[in-house]
Amino acid sequence: MLGEGGTALAKLNVAIRQFQADQDRELDPRGLRQAIDSLEGTFAADIGRCQESGVHLADGSATVVNWVSRLCGMSATSVADRLCVGRELGSLPRIAEALRTGEISYQSTSLLCHLREQLGEKRDLFDEDEMLGYARTHSVASLRYLCRFARHVADPDGFFNEAEADYSRRRLDISQIGDGMFAIDGILDPESGAALRTALESLAKRLGPDDERSHKQRMADSLGELVHHAMDEGKLPQRNGVKPHLNVTTTLEGLKNETGAPAADLELSLPISTRTLERIACDSTISRVLLADSMVIDVGRATRVVSAPTRRALRARDHGCRWPGCDRQVNWSTPHHIVAWSRGGPTKLPNLVLLCYFHHRLVHEGGWQVVQVGREFRFVPPDRVVFRRARAPGLRWAA
Repeated sequence: MLGEGGTALAKLNVAIRQFQADQDRELDPRGLRQAIDSLEGTFAADIGRCQESGVHLADGSATVVNWVSRLCGMSATSVADRLCVGRELGSLPRIAEALRTGEISYQSTSLLCHLREQLGEKRDLFDEDEMLGYARTHSVASLRYLCRFARHVADPDGFFNEAEADYSRRRLDISQIGDGMFAIDGILDPESGAALRTALESLAKRLGPDDERSHKQRMADSLGELVHHAMDEGKLPQRNGVKPHLNVTTTLEGLKNETGAPAADLELSLPISTRTLERIACDSTISRVLLADSMVIDVGRATRVVSAPTRRALRARDHGCRWPGCDRQVNWSTPHHIVAWSRGGPTKLPNLVLLCYFHHRLVHEGGWQVVQVGREFRFVPPDRVVFRRARAPGLRWAA
């Protein structure tokens, strides 16, 4: 029945090879898809009959899903989907005919069959003509919404139980890969997923005319910005008696970005560059630790780089990120030292400017410069470097 040596299937295979070999054939993606979908329906009906006949048992497979999955090189999920369609189409002749003739797609058919199966004892409430009409006029996405809506109307308790079962599948895994980047893989429940997407989308729009990031890059940056903002607010539950924060350990030479200085050690991650360290040090709490023969001999008091009075004055002056076109408000911006603090730049209002998470990184790691002209700030791209003389003689750097 699966066609090995079968005359009808052999003829079909010959016709398919001839069709594929015809390089001058007329392009008709819709017609080709209709033919494929029609065959999907036939395949679903055939493996349904295989399950009824028990042919998989003779082959040593406990279930027809395992048998077809191994025999046809399909995932178990795909096989289970076809089995559902094959079972339900036998009781849905008009939908089966619409699939065979190309009126509706296999995906639409699958949605309808799964809906009828989910209704269980209430499947008599499934109106074949009405649902077929929806399948003919709606996209797959819209039909999926209508099927869930209909499921809830017909069987609210079953809908809830299935949603609770799906909720147990939620998971989130964050792992670091070899180059120091982090990979995120997970499944969120509908409410949490919608909330996260809404929050990230609100932060993911372009920030000014120089923002050339792709949408996916902006979404990734938005996640980082959201997390940093939550930690900066200081309202997260304490962990080990302290508020959640990033721990960075470096030497004095590394903090000053001297030649040959080692990379900074970022807790729960791999070492980071001194440029990234310089950005973090713009607005952080510093603790001095003195060592002698690798033994700690003194720990200084934790000191905030930007004091509270200076921070209030900076917020009152800038009202948010000063980058042209950026809409990040004051609570979403952090102080940046125009002349780096680690290079002797003073933590005073004239040497500070508020920048959002993205633009702060653009200055330190991206090579942009901040140039103060009177009361205004200008941002110079890397290809137009403006040199400034440092306090120490003979040294020059771009702020």
